[in-house]
Amino acid sequence: MAFISWDDFTKVELRVGRIVQAEVFAQARKPAFKLMVDFGPEIGQRKSSAQITDLYTPESLLGKLVVAVVNFPPKQIGPLMSECLVTGFHNENGAVALCVPDESVPLGTRLC
Repeated sequence: MAFISWDDFTKVELRVGRIVQAEVFAQARKPAFKLMVDFGPEIGQRKSSAQITDLYTPESLLGKLVVAVVNFPPKQIGPLMSECLVTGFHNENGAVALCVPDESVPLGTRLC
């Protein structure tokens, strides 16, 4: 594990957003969903591709709060321009479980 400085950590904008759209990303090489995540009025809505199909359905994702990196540059993923990185953890079977706040917090709140 490499150590980073506090200044390195503060450069990463980890924010809370709410999934407002989720659909199967049929053009993805690996099973994935296209997500639209609302980060509130300051940041707005951002698109993302997420390989989270093992544990979630599009319907189960609607309204879910997630933690995402919002200050990576946009990345082209097939026909989708991904504008944020939704975070998660691999479980013992390799499926991704989303990183989510366990209480309601305002959209756009930064991880502290």
